[in-house]
Amino acid sequence: MQREQLADFLRRRREAIRPAEVGIADGPRRRTAGLRREEVALLAGMSVDYVVRLEQGRSSQPSTQLLGALARALRLTDDERNHLFHLAGHQPPPADGTARLARTGLVRLLDLVGDTPAMVLSDLGEVLAQNRMSILLSGDHTGLTGDRRYVAYRYFTDPAIRDLHGPEEWQRHARQQVADLRAVAGRRAGDPAVTGLIERLRAASDDFRRLWAEHEVAVRRADRKTFMHPRVGRVRMDCETLVTPDLGQQLLVLTPADAEAREKLELLRVLGIEEFPAAVPH
Repeated sequence: MQREQLADFLRRRREAIRPAEVGIADGPRRRTAGLRREEVALLAGMSVDYVVRLEQGRSSQPSTQLLGALARALRLTDDERNHLFHLAGHQPPPADGTARLARTGLVRLLDLVGDTPAMVLSDLGEVLAQNRMSILLSGDHTGLTGDRRYVAYRYFTDPAIRDLHGPEEWQRHARQQVADLRAVAGRRAGDPAVTGLIERLRAASDDFRRLWAEHEVAVRRADRKTFMHPRVGRVRMDCETLVTPDLGQQLLVLTPADAEAREKLELLRVLGIEEFPAAVPH
């Protein structure tokens, strides 16, 4: 770990970011160049004290998860992210596979859509990054581990999701999940991350095993989801999915499906983030 170089790099990248780039108002009394340390800490989900120690070269070796959060908070390019990992004494995450970070361009789009909920997902359904409104609507899903980080796995193994709606609606969304995963399996033939997930799903769910055997294929582009929020109740959202040219990552943008959903979303924006269980999408 190259502490002095790491500290210098983090300071310079923090000072190079304009607050507006990450959705922070640049007020007239602002004297700090770039972001403040407390703003980086908030964006990365870590303590201000640890950010200070990193920038002063006094920290312990940061984990790969923490480095990923810093890379997103500082809007690092792929080359800058890899440099950050090397300075911290870690190998950068591979360009493909389940350890990927959200692409820099997609993370910047999260900021640009403002008060519209949006998230970046891998092609296997891992949430790699979310904007503030997405977290307000559905909770923070970027910290999930194991098979729970895959949307399809949660969909077929979590009874709470099935209980939210009737059998017909659950079947429609379940069929979409399987068809999309089948398309990923075709593109990434022989990838152990994909084949392993499929085998674990086949073992865990009779419904998945039945739908998988039907061999339907479809990449999801648009959809409608209902979110059960603990404070405002059901929120119906229309979903548009924009994919990268290699189909490796997706930007999911959620817009209110009706006037009621629009009002509830505005209420959530005003209320802000408080402690609540993650809302469940279906």
